[in-house]
Formats: sequence, C-alpha cells, structure tokens
Amino acid sequence: MHRLLRVIYSVYALILFIVIMLIALPFVLIASAFGIKGGNFIYSICKVWARTWYALVGIQHQDIFESPHDTSKQYIFVANHISYMDIPPIVCTARQPIRVLGKYEMVKIPVFGWIYRAAVILVDRRDAERRAKSVRALKAAIKQGISIFIFPEGTFNETGKPLKEFFDGAFRIAIETQTPIKPLLFVDTIKRLHYKGLLELTPGKNRVVYLEEIKVDGLTMKDMPMLKQQVYEVMEEGLRRYNTPLSPKGG
Repeated sequence: MHRLLRVIYSVYALILFIVIMLIALPFVLIASAFGIKGGNFIYSICKVWARTWYALVGIQHQDIFESPHDTSKQYIFVANHISYMDIPPIVCTARQPIRVLGKYEMVKIPVFGWIYRAAVILVDRRDAERRAKSVRALKAAIKQGISIFIFPEGTFNETGKPLKEFFDGAFRIAIETQTPIKPLLFVDTIKRLHYKGLLELTPGKNRVVYLEEIKVDGLTMKDMPMLKQQVYEVMEEGLRRYNTPLSPKGG
C-alpha cells in the first residue's frame, strides 16, 4: 500500500476503533460489576467490537484448525506476540470463557485502559508481589472453569527470529493445575500492523492457527524445561511453515 494511503487508512481505522470503543465502554463498565458472568460478557462485548471494526476496515478474521478443538475443555492458550494487532484475534477466536494475562502498562492508555483493566488479569513483571498476585488470579480463573491466555514471550518479538525466549509462567501454571496447553499462531498480525508504528495498518486477512493441544498429565516441575521447549519448537515450526514475516524491518 502506498505510504500516504496507508497513513489515511490507519487514521480512519483508528478513529473507528475509538468510536466503537466509546460505544462499548458503558456496557463494559456495567458488566464489570457482575463477577465471573460479567467478565465473560465483557469478552463477548469485545468480540462484537473487534468484529465490527474488522468489517469496517477490511480485515478478515480466519481460524485454521490443524487439529480438532474441544470447546468444552479448559486450556492454557499460548501464542506468539509481535504486534498490537495480536489483541483483536484473541477475542475474535475465543470459543470458551477466557481470561488474558496483560501488561500493566496498558491501563495508562486513556479510556482504553478502563476496558483493559476490566477484561484482563494484569501483570507487572517489575514487581515480584504483583507477579505473584497475577499468578494467583490465573490459577483462580482455572479453578472457576475459565481458560487463560498468555503470551509466553512476555512482550513483542523484535529479534528477527520466529520467537523470543519463553518465560516459565504459562508452563509452571499448566503443570501445577494439570491444564493442557493449546498453542495458537498469529501468522498475519505483523503484516496487518507492524510494531514500529500505529500508522502502519493495512487491510487483509488475519489468521489464527490452532495447533494440537499439548497434554501435561502427570508432569512435574522437573519436566517444565522439557515442556517449554516442546511448545517452543512446535510453535517455531508452525510459524516457519506459514511463512510468517520474521524480519524486524518488515512491514
């Protein structure tokens, strides 16, 4: 897309995003007062918000199932993280109650931060006490029958490789709660919006690939490095297979 057209399109899309967000905001704030059911409804609101925005800006969500997905089961969903456009696919693809682990810094964004705080389990990795609190909240969600979603890389991958090194959190929780891991691949998000700027948005497909679940039955903490490496290798191979752009200079 020509640079000027891309800027115009990005501004148009950003304005629409804000308008839909303002419409969704009162419903989110009301739902946040109703506990677990309210939390689930917030994700439904966000799904309508995301899909409406997609339709108006020419982005097509597509789910690809490389193996059957059982919506009656709980999972720890993990995915690669390389763009702000990694957020809409989470709510677009969710097929069961879910809670996302999100960075604390995002609550500082005006208005959006209010919705973000209501929807996600916040983590501040700079503070040990807050990290521990977020882990307890994730485990509590699992006990309540809710799946959780974690970006194991922690932040954007700007390495030029398919994945950054993973943090332990998702795999520790999987073993401690005996919850299977479901790896997802966001294979188009960096093409839709490069992390170098909010005026880099382009229309097109935004696929989510469901890989085969990885069971953790009987695993103990001594197996965590093996589990983490297994998930890493499966996701890395998948990203290469879908020819996901890897270069930090891409657009």
